[in-house]
Amino acid sequence: MQLRASIPYRAYWSTPFARWQGAFAHLHSLRFAAHVARAELARRNSDPSIIDFGVLGMTRPERNCFYGLPWLMGLIGAGHVAGPTVSQACATSIRALSVASREVSTGEAKVALAIACDRTSNGPHIYHPNPGGMGGTGESEDFILENMACDPLGGHSMVQTAENVARRFGIGMARQHELVLRREAQYRDALADEKRFQKGYMTIPFPVPDARFSKTQMTLDGDEGVRFSTPEGLAALKPVSEGGTVTFGGQTHPADGSAAIMVTSPDRAREISADPAVFIEILGFGQSRAELAYMPEAPIAAAERALAFAGVGILELAAINTHNPFIVNDLAFAQATGADPNTMNARGCSFVYGHPNAPTGLRSTIELIEQLVERGGGLGLFTGCAAGDSAMAIVIRVDGPRR
Repeated sequence: MQLRASIPYRAYWSTPFARWQGAFAHLHSLRFAAHVARAELARRNSDPSIIDFGVLGMTRPERNCFYGLPWLMGLIGAGHVAGPTVSQACATSIRALSVASREVSTGEAKVALAIACDRTSNGPHIYHPNPGGMGGTGESEDFILENMACDPLGGHSMVQTAENVARRFGIGMARQHELVLRREAQYRDALADEKRFQKGYMTIPFPVPDARFSKTQMTLDGDEGVRFSTPEGLAALKPVSEGGTVTFGGQTHPADGSAAIMVTSPDRAREISADPAVFIEILGFGQSRAELAYMPEAPIAAAERALAFAGVGILELAAINTHNPFIVNDLAFAQATGADPNTMNARGCSFVYGHPNAPTGLRSTIELIEQLVERGGGLGLFTGCAAGDSAMAIVIRVDGPRR
């Protein structure tokens, strides 16, 4: 299927990401996403009535989330809009974009909103009834902690998947730590000129509402809880697993936040765009699943399939962004594809600013767009892994004047 879907320039946004148990820990993630969407649409003078389709991405159960996308759209003033709620672990964002793009490409929608939210803080403790249990006793689950720690198919942790890939690709600890420092330097670049790059898609200072969404409780001057490393500090770390190579310095942290992207037909994109001279086209998607317990390897095949869908070679790309819960992800990708790991993620990535699951890929795709606009256009790829040794990727093209 040939896609005919565009992203209007600056018709997207992200909250700062806040380290779990931080500034967003008290907020219902779906209601928070709606609260932010209302404000961001108003800031762009966009009436919610122009939206005719929506996709909500969420991975963590939250009170009343059964009502999903219709509830969220009602909260932002678009009660006429229906659509699905999707959950595909850390690939949820790109799945939401894929659903929205196909709906627009078939002509069933003109203006779709792909919006994602999650709160890893205060993860729910779930009781599962089990009539066959001893005395009818049920089973309980700490949704966030248990699922991060163990893949039910193989019984292994996510850290083990990184160790497996590091061993397969011959990636040692020193090489991982070297790229850690590079990723943190790239994130600092995004903070230059009073956060000019991030202010292109993020409201800063960011007003944090109270739990009732009735008043501002505090403000954030950007991402909360980012920590920077030193060569000496990294060298002093021991592997998380005995005999391994992955340290706490070589992996990201859980976070809270939301992000959204509008997907439209090409003609509507120019109408809604903050600058009609900038045209953003979605060229293709790809997904993959790696061998059991080799999650960081999955983005390689997903990227290859997205590039093939788009008819683009990796050497044609002007920018590559990744979701990298482990720095091993980027080193394995570069080794397999020939990409330069030092130029990937040129303005930051989830490795540094954190990972709230569903919205992570949307923010990284937004940053990919902004990078391409800075350089006057070009082709870009985002790819990222997800639980279950899976991954999704997207290829976009930006045309416009250099900024």
